[in-house]
Amino acid sequence: GIQATAGQPTNSFMNELDPGVLLRWGDHWSLDYTPMLRFYSSSDLRNTFDNAVTLSGGTTYEDWKFGLGQTYASSSDPIIETASQTDQQTFSTLLSADWRMNSKTSLELGLSQNLRMFDQSSGGQQLNDYNNRSTMDWLNYQFWPGFGAAIGAGFEYVNVSVGPDLTSEQIQGRITWRVIKKLSFVLSGGAQDMQFLGSGAPNLISPVFSLSVQYSPFEATTLSVSGYSGVTPSYYQDQVTEGTSINAGLHQRLLGKLYLDLSGGYANSTYHASSTAPASTLSNYDTTFFSAGLSAAVLKRGTVSVFYSVNMNSSGAAIYNYTTSMVGCSLSYRY
Repeated sequence: GIQATAGQPTNSFMNELDPGVLLRWGDHWSLDYTPMLRFYSSSDLRNTFDNAVTLSGGTTYEDWKFGLGQTYASSSDPIIETASQTDQQTFSTLLSADWRMNSKTSLELGLSQNLRMFDQSSGGQQLNDYNNRSTMDWLNYQFWPGFGAAIGAGFEYVNVSVGPDLTSEQIQGRITWRVIKKLSFVLSGGAQDMQFLGSGAPNLISPVFSLSVQYSPFEATTLSVSGYSGVTPSYYQDQVTEGTSINAGLHQRLLGKLYLDLSGGYANSTYHASSTAPASTLSNYDTTFFSAGLSAAVLKRGTVSVFYSVNMNSSGAAIYNYTTSMVGCSLSYRY
């Protein structure tokens, strides 16, 4: 069910090798690099060489804590938005500063830049590169141990390669609550107002939220639920994508040595025009997904696992109506 090109699903064996290395400097800095080599048995798919690099670190000064994160990733995977194998590169930079004002109040500052670049077109359109610069800042208050609340404000400017640039403002509230020792959740939500510069299109006002819940009824069992809603630049000209998703998962230890992981969820993607005369009209789509994996530790530093996953995509456009399923095994060793 892999979409090699739009509307042409194919089946294939995929063999992947990921020889990664993690370097640490003291207690504050780390560098993680993983090259990914993928080989397909189907001639309809290109063999690929991708990379993922993460540099992270931080330091403290009096009541301040500072952090830096830099990531780079290249990928050539088949993706839903283009229904084909798509080459893209992403760069992400995050600067953070936290100030402990007193025993109950703290200030959380964040500044980020995200770049996405493509090497191809899809459906006769050049895919849309973008450069997103944003800030999201929070004022936190700890009411009592285990329960805190925060109010946050954010701004972003997005420069896109094709179509109008974007600006947006958002305001959110956040609650962090450890209800009991085994149950905790983080919930944030608010509204975003997005403007399309010089296009004549009306502002897009939309809800934004994120949710994370974790419950461990027993030592060997962990249940989790997460959710998200937000607006991002589309892969295509004169469009933005409003995405909403909800996921649930189970992590279970079996017989003291095996680990069962189940996860599933639902996602909806809705396109909104960022100009009064968009280059094309795109069809919204829904995705339902499920995965299951069983793993065990071997030779002290190794892991062996088997897995199954399925993604079912539904849309008004034929190229988005397809189901992709995968079954396989994985061997890993860490030294």
